[in-house]
Amino acid sequence: MIQAARSHWQPWASALFAQVLRASLSVQLNIAEGAAFGPSPTYTRHLAIAYGSAVESRELIEHLIDADTLPRPLGDELLKHAARTQSLLLGLLKRHRPIS
Repeated sequence: MIQAARSHWQPWASALFAQVLRASLSVQLNIAEGAAFGPSPTYTRHLAIAYGSAVESRELIEHLIDADTLPRPLGDELLKHAARTQSLLLGLLKRHRPIS
């Protein structure tokens, strides 16, 4: 995403690029921080935050595509990665959340 932001940045879209970079970084950092706690409710909470950030990243990428800020082929590739990330995080959440 960083390379895409560098290549396709436009002044009017700077807030969108800044937010998608923050959201995508939040995914990575929350997974790492949660993993430091091992299997615990804290780990699960961090996975949930990472999942929310993954959803946000995907929505922002779709918005950048719709605004013709990201070229469709690049945007579709980023969306594919974002969808895979969401799917993997959802699987981890289901595995680690206690069954009620």
